[in-house]
Amino acid sequence: MADIDLYLDPVCPFAWVSSRWLLAAAQAGPHTVRLRQMSLAVLNEGHDVDADHRPMIERSRRLGRVFAAATATGGPEAFARLYDTAGNRLHVHAQDLGPAALAESLSAADLDPALARYLDDPSLDNAVTRSHQASQDVLGGTGGSPIIVIDGHGFQGPVLTETPAAEQGPVLLEALVTAATTPGFAALHRPYHGPPKIDTTPEEAR
Repeated sequence: MADIDLYLDPVCPFAWVSSRWLLAAAQAGPHTVRLRQMSLAVLNEGHDVDADHRPMIERSRRLGRVFAAATATGGPEAFARLYDTAGNRLHVHAQDLGPAALAESLSAADLDPALARYLDDPSLDNAVTRSHQASQDVLGGTGGSPIIVIDGHGFQGPVLTETPAAEQGPVLLEALVTAATTPGFAALHRPYHGPPKIDTTPEEAR
């Protein structure tokens, strides 16, 4: 049995694919999985961001505040519920997450829709920075979204360009647990291209 944290920025499409795989793969197994917040906005502070990525960084900053407020209200479970409802809108249906849509996502996650007011409230920025720093501390360096932590061993990734088939998901998870808990294992990486292929199949049809 492994204790697994997946740190992610809610706006990251690769993290969305990885989180869907991880939650499904761990469902029937002995592992404990928690989703936790990191921030691409904080990661890129002080760096020049190209014009194509600036909208995502701004989205990261604004939505990150609301997710931090949700976590402060109900802990990692509230973060995961909001990520499920808001992430479906953002990643699966390519919908804008303005105040009204975000309030609906909060309600669907059994959270106070009034938390949407934090979109433009910088008072939550310190909370976002703290959660992001926790991801970097456990990684032991600087890394982007997602970061997986297995029994205290942190690695950037896994990066999935599409969701594995149902029968492959648990196999991949066990392979990662084995790798992460093997003394001396440090990294495994190859070039990839994005954005990832997002599964748009309704959950009830899977």
